[in-house]
Amino acid sequence: MLHSLSLSRRKAALALVLGAAACLPLTAQSQAAKSALNLAMVAEPPTLDIQSTPADLVCIIMQHVYEPLFTFDAKAALVPMLAESMPKISADGKLYSITLRKGVKLHNGRELNADDVVASLKRWMEVSPRGKSVSAQVADLTAKGPLAVEISLKNAYAPLLSQLAMASGMAAIMAKESLAQPLREYVGTGPYRFKERRPDQYVLLTRFDGYSARAEVASGYGGKRVAMVEELRFVPVPNANTRVEGALAGQFHYADLLPIEALARLEKASGKAVPIMTPSFGFPYLVFNTKDGSLAQQPVRKAVQIALGEGEMLAAGFGDTRFFIAEGNHFPKGTPFYSDAGTSNYNERDARKAKAQAEQAGYKGDPIRILTSRQYDFHYNMALIMAEQLKKAGFKAELNVVEWATLLQRRADPKLWDIYITHSGLFPEPMLSPPQLGDGAPGWWSSPAKTAALAALNQEPNPAKRGALWGKVQQVVYDEVPYIHVGKFASLSARAPALQGYTPFTYPFFWNTSLKN
Repeated sequence: MLHSLSLSRRKAALALVLGAAACLPLTAQSQAAKSALNLAMVAEPPTLDIQSTPADLVCIIMQHVYEPLFTFDAKAALVPMLAESMPKISADGKLYSITLRKGVKLHNGRELNADDVVASLKRWMEVSPRGKSVSAQVADLTAKGPLAVEISLKNAYAPLLSQLAMASGMAAIMAKESLAQPLREYVGTGPYRFKERRPDQYVLLTRFDGYSARAEVASGYGGKRVAMVEELRFVPVPNANTRVEGALAGQFHYADLLPIEALARLEKASGKAVPIMTPSFGFPYLVFNTKDGSLAQQPVRKAVQIALGEGEMLAAGFGDTRFFIAEGNHFPKGTPFYSDAGTSNYNERDARKAKAQAEQAGYKGDPIRILTSRQYDFHYNMALIMAEQLKKAGFKAELNVVEWATLLQRRADPKLWDIYITHSGLFPEPMLSPPQLGDGAPGWWSSPAKTAALAALNQEPNPAKRGALWGKVQQVVYDEVPYIHVGKFASLSARAPALQGYTPFTYPFFWNTSLKN
């Protein structure tokens, strides 16, 4: 775990944050006590284009500005958002007819229509890794009237609605006149509108008074959304301990992804900060470069798989056993997609066997470049342990520690890395994460076995049959090692006692929250 900062260093780090806040517009500062939230995030967002990246940070911020056609409620059931209701689906599963809600206003004052939806989804299918996977399934996408859209598929594709509902890398609906590559304007339909970005200081969103809320009771990401505070100010605070100090000092109304060792301090800080545990938050995973470098060959990746002890990595990343579970099944027991297929290859941590496998595979001592960042402290701590496990098995492991934004850039170039560490939320549909299950995501996994297993899963419309078919996909993942599922974890964050109505979810949101006077 990260070592605690000395008192003087803590004060210095916190002073930087306070200094950044001092650069805010005077109006924002004067309103902060009653109508603005200061929200400490793990880093500066690499972009504000929510369609173009699966980065969680971009999703957390811009899901307040943009909305999808569908979303997930508190029980992970699909519900309509910009769509009036769930779509009509043809008997063969190839035609989806979607009706939009009437009177939904865009942030530029115009009413949303089907042309905006078609243009937005076409852009999403061009720029998003998830969208590109969906694009391969789409035969036609057309407007059938001012508020009607039809999606015609080449084959039945069971994950379609879940793909359209996913918040990360969102199939966000935008004003068609704002569409560009790259985006220069951020015109959506959400309860907040984009106002200002000052790099390394904040992203500022303001309440959209023309917002068209749904009538249903709020549930998860679904139902009625109300902007109860006037401004949301997302402040990049890369140092995890500085986020802790800011929360305890009352500087932040919310501080995201805190080190687990901060829990005891937060629990003792009665009246200053309230610790928040988000259970079943997600899973860390290791992405392998299957295209270039030391791990392009599957037998070498198998040797690495044998060398790793995921349990030890989780213990280093999270420490407190309340915050992690070491298990190889991708989905928890009791859920429709639970399977133990391939899990005999999980958590082997056998250095001798791994070294023999690597020699047999022809490994010649080339560096294995591990790309990681300190923005998520558990990534870095797991990377340290992983590097030592690989060295014990005879691999030449190199740790490349960079800023999170740099990691996102470098992972797009197969010449620059062999393994990178990331994490994902736990979602109810297998195709939502990780992106490597689709096509073209960093890692570039492609094989006949993958194609066949995923086709069977995705073309099966019966939910009762899809669970067993996922088990076959999970087996291929363990066999071909495009990525390694490390385990499952809960997250720690904190809120100010004055922040009311916050409900923990994978991607924290701040509509329906208020400040206690």
